[in-house]
Amino acid sequence: MLVAALPGLSRAQGTTDSSSPEIDAIAKDLELFVMPQSGPFQPDQIKIENQVAIGNWARSGHSDASSEAFAHWNEAGEIPPACSVCHSGAGFRAFHGLDGSAPGVPTAPVATGGVVDCATCHNPGLAQIREIRFPSGVMHPVASTAETSCMTCHQGRASGAQINKAVASLVADQPDAQLSFINPHYAVAAATWLGGYAGGGYHYPGRSYSGRFFHARPVTTCVSCHEPHSLKVAEQTCLTCHENGTPENIRLSRQSYDGSGNLEKGIKADIAANAERLLGLIIDYASTVAATPMVFDGRKHPYFFADANGDGRVDEADGKSVAYNAWTPRLLQAAYNWKFVTTDAGAFAHNPHYALELLYDSTEDLAGALGKDFGSWNLAR
Repeated sequence: MLVAALPGLSRAQGTTDSSSPEIDAIAKDLELFVMPQSGPFQPDQIKIENQVAIGNWARSGHSDASSEAFAHWNEAGEIPPACSVCHSGAGFRAFHGLDGSAPGVPTAPVATGGVVDCATCHNPGLAQIREIRFPSGVMHPVASTAETSCMTCHQGRASGAQINKAVASLVADQPDAQLSFINPHYAVAAATWLGGYAGGGYHYPGRSYSGRFFHARPVTTCVSCHEPHSLKVAEQTCLTCHENGTPENIRLSRQSYDGSGNLEKGIKADIAANAERLLGLIIDYASTVAATPMVFDGRKHPYFFADANGDGRVDEADGKSVAYNAWTPRLLQAAYNWKFVTTDAGAFAHNPHYALELLYDSTEDLAGALGKDFGSWNLAR
């Protein structure tokens, strides 16, 4: 207040009023403590390092603390150790030993409120990690921190090996009360991309499966196609080789996989059509072979529910939905593959060959058990 009251200090504010040398000297000494000549502080004009990247991240799903991926455990106030690895930055760092702890699943729950933050993917210690373990047991070498970050969480939490173990020595079409749905989880892009090599899907005996989808240069890692902060697909990359920059409209083959004969649509449409056909067979098989009708509800786990009276509505007991409980080995194998393919919205780009193979083999297997004329559908593998 004293500075503002001194006559003549307006020179420091950008005017030319200087009534005496003494006042000018005082004003000069106090210039750092009054408003600069450039005017008031304007935050929008202050350059922030990595401003664009931070802004992109802030608008992405990785930063959305209110989303189901991070808010699911808010009521409990803590995230189970196994879940925290991918649903909180703190859990991820603990899993890789980046917080000074021993690498591995955290020994205690992690507090809610965290997201995939900057330190999740930009921790210097990530450069020391050389391989990532997939649910099948495959140890996949990684050559960049981007691969390490993406593959840790986008590999799912189950594999065909778990299906094999669950159905070992059981009769293919005999319901078994000990069987329950095995969920590949929600984010399996890395497992899809590595295909048969990672063994994310259930592999039918005697069949070969495509391995890693190498695509083409310059597509070599996840961030070749996905902007690492906004997570959006870099469609300009597609235009390097494809005439159409919209991924959903790109077709990689000159043959029809869904039997429609339409080669004008993107390969995504073939995968979607075959997946829809397979789900229909799953529902049909549950009713006619397993003898217990089924309802699928993608909004809640475990997705497949009992419908004993066949009215198309999920059975309830004590106010809770009744999970499907008449699984046969054949039904479990097909349902798992269907869920594995459809849970990856980008399967058509990550590894269309592998997705189509899993759907084809599962469809053929169920069709045989149902007495359907599989050949008449003109599907291709």
